[in-house]
Amino acid sequence: MAQQKIRAAFFITCLGDQFFPHVGECAVKVLRRLGVEVTFNPAQTCCGQPAFNTGFREEAREVAERVLDHYRDAEYVIAPSGSCSTMVRVFYPELFADDPERLKQAVELKKRFFEFSEFIVKILKVEDVGASFPRRVTYHDSCHLLRELGIEQEPRKLIGAVRGVKLVEMQDNQLCCGFGGTFSVKFPEVSVAMAEDKLRAASQAGAEILVANDSGCLMHLAGVIHG
Repeated sequence: MAQQKIRAAFFITCLGDQFFPHVGECAVKVLRRLGVEVTFNPAQTCCGQPAFNTGFREEAREVAERVLDHYRDAEYVIAPSGSCSTMVRVFYPELFADDPERLKQAVELKKRFFEFSEFIVKILKVEDVGASFPRRVTYHDSCHLLRELGIEQEPRKLIGAVRGVKLVEMQDNQLCCGFGGTFSVKFPEVSVAMAEDKLRAASQAGAEILVANDSGCLMHLAGVIHG
């Protein structure tokens, strides 16, 4: 009897949709190659994190309610972002703490919502996706992915299995890159200084490529490089 195919809805995220659409396209290709039946809801919007982090909780609730409704029946939901995954899994229950019905939905979605690398390693039980990339690569641990979700080894397992890759760890790889969403807007001097420290560490490690699992981190670091 054939094994039932895993079905998963893909949550593209705002930054992915607006600035890194190729990331979503590539992620979907990888998932489909691994046998996942991927769906996409074109009505999806932001997860609500920018409003939540800035103190606009009611506005964040309105956006979060749409997410809960859109993915009510999804078997799994996958996001190429530790930041958005954290918003849904960690902060939705906090956001709806005074609404029993929505809280129940948030807790239920939390169990089915996964970051991309986490889903591949933990749910699909795959570490080698058949990729090759002959470069020296270093990995940046984005804050939400590491500190809120505890995801540290999954990305490294996937990178380490890529043929030709030499994974080198940079000093203080767990330190923030300085983005922090609106933090980079409110404290630009501090934000840029932190990014420069991160880039310096990557260079000193001898890396040709710096990899991260959050588009916000990559956008911030690229902005400092080209700024």
